Order: sequence, then structure tokens, then C-alpha cells
Amino acid sequence: MIVVTGATGNVGRLLVAALAGAGEDVTAVSRRAGAEPLPAGVRHRAADLARPDGPAVAFAGADAVYLLVAGVGAELDPRAIVDAAVAAGVRRIVLQSSQLAGTRPGSPSHAPLRAFEAAVRDSGVEWTVLRPSGFASNAFLWSESVRAARTVAAPFAETALPVVDPADIADVAAAALREDGHHGRTYVLTGPAAVSPREQAAALALAVDAPVRFVAQTRTEARAHLVRFLPEPAVDGMLSVLGEPSAEERRVSPDVARVLGRAGRPFAAWAERNAAAFA
Repeated sequence: MIVVTGATGNVGRLLVAALAGAGEDVTAVSRRAGAEPLPAGVRHRAADLARPDGPAVAFAGADAVYLLVAGVGAELDPRAIVDAAVAAGVRRIVLQSSQLAGTRPGSPSHAPLRAFEAAVRDSGVEWTVLRPSGFASNAFLWSESVRAARTVAAPFAETALPVVDPADIADVAAAALREDGHHGRTYVLTGPAAVSPREQAAALALAVDAPVRFVAQTRTEARAHLVRFLPEPAVDGMLSVLGEPSAEERRVSPDVARVLGRAGRPFAAWAERNAAAFA
């Protein structure tokens, strides 16, 4: 049985659907049930990993676990959570970390994810670490302004980064959970090409078949907007990458293609698939 934590999020719900579609026995774990119904045959289990009894409840009966924590897991105890998975009999853990855990090892904002990586590597069970870059789905933050005013406001208009489609993260996660050969691997997951905020706005315009105006924000304006939706450490990490990306953060990783045998999905494909949210 495979447990997926964070099962109602952008990656988790796609992973649950992929595993269920492949005929796996899946338990979707979240703090509360999602708004969307689960695929047929998938059970939901309410558990909060921040509570003392949460990990034991979440992992009971699991053979494999997709470990996805909210934000960067700043309020969680990585060792206690991983130890609970091992005590429950879990034999394989796939952890969703972040590219920044590797590219910015001195960054305080991602120290909790680095602690989760260390706990998983020291667990004594099979493990795989996924380090995705920025998500294509971060563009959902623009959905209201695109619907209401056909406008995208963002900082660092011309900084191009290879954002990753959450569906590709889910597909790699499903492979790592279901297949052998991924133990001890750390995969950096990016999209197939770098794309700037201005280019993302143009892709959204094509997806909704309407003009979308791009408005350049200052870093301060962007931070004030983003902290309404995301934890401050995550916002600061995001803006740091957007404003001063390293060469590694600009690079397209081969790992999605290496695992899946195909290129990752471009941002334009994500925009087209999610056009209804912006129309």
C-alpha cells in the first residue's frame, strides 16, 4: 500500500490519480479532505504530521510513502516523522524536497527540507529525493488578475527559469514509488526550457485566447503580495531565485527525461491544460 501525504495539493492529487490509474493500493493523506472527490478505490486518511500521533496515523499499513510536507516543513520534526514511517513498516520513501536545498545550502529558508533529506537518507530503508525547481502552477497566483483584468503582475520580467509542471513531478514520483532502480538517487526536476514571467504571461494569453498585459513589479511589491498566500521563508527563497538565479538554477536538468523516457512538459502545455482557471 502506498501512502501519499499532501494528497490534495498540486502534486499530491496528480500522484494519487496516477497511482490509482496504475492499479496501486493508495491512501491519500491530508489534514482534511479535499474539495475534489478521490479516484475510485482510493481511501482518504486525515492526519496532521505536526501532531504527536499524526505520523503513526498517516503511515499505518504502508509499504511505501510519498513524503510531501506543507511549505518547507518548518514546524515539523523530520527525524520523528521518518522514524514513525520506518516503525510502521515502510520500506520505501520518496521525499519531495526543493532544488534550493541543493543550490543554496546556506539558505535558512530551506534548512527544514535539508533536515528531511538527511533523515530520509539515514533511515535505513530505500529512499529517493526529488528536488523540483519552481512550479509552473505558481502561475495560479495570477489567475484572479487574469480573469478580472487580463493582467499579470510579476517582478524580474526577463529572468528565465525552467519551471516544472507538477504533472511531471507526479510522474517521476510514481516511477520512484513503483519501480526498482531509484534507491539512493536525488533527482533535480525542471521543465524542458527556461521561461520568463513575461513569456509565461504570453503563454497564458494564448491559452485563454485573449490579450494579457504584463505589469512589472518591484521586489517589495511582489513580496507584499506573495506573503498573503505563502509562508514568508518560501516567499523570500522564491524571490531570491527569481532575482539572482545561479547558473545551476537556470540549467535544464536531464532527470525528468532520464526517469520517464520523455521530455518534460513546457509551460505552454501547462497553461493550455489549466486555461479554465484563467478564462
